[in-house]
Amino acid sequence: MDRSEPTLRADIRPAWQRYALMLAGIVALGLGVLGVVLPGLPTTPFVLLAAACFAKASPRWHAWLKHNRWFGPMVRDWEAHRSLPLKVKWLASAMMLAMVSLSAWSLRAPPGAVALLFGLALVGLLVVWRIPTRR
Repeated sequence: MDRSEPTLRADIRPAWQRYALMLAGIVALGLGVLGVVLPGLPTTPFVLLAAACFAKASPRWHAWLKHNRWFGPMVRDWEAHRSLPLKVKWLASAMMLAMVSLSAWSLRAPPGAVALLFGLALVGLLVVWRIPTRR
């Protein structure tokens, strides 16, 4: 290996960095798991953030996440293509809007809270649609 090439090997990072990245990865993965059951909280971005943290902190944890039955396919797909299929973007948008609308209707919250909920959904939609599209 040429010494001028940067490397992403986890063992060359200081211990405090590896621990901080592991902690960030665990928190992100926990939020991703919560996103499965909580409307409005996304799953995929948190799982991908966890994968990025694990890739820099622990090859073993990164491999575990990549081969996980539920989260592995999205991590492998992202690492292979760095984009989302158009069909996935439309599906994510429809599901996000449906869940936010259902939440707003069932909460019967004050108009300000409903506006905040839809504002956060708009941020989520902007994030999804800024990701490169794969046809």
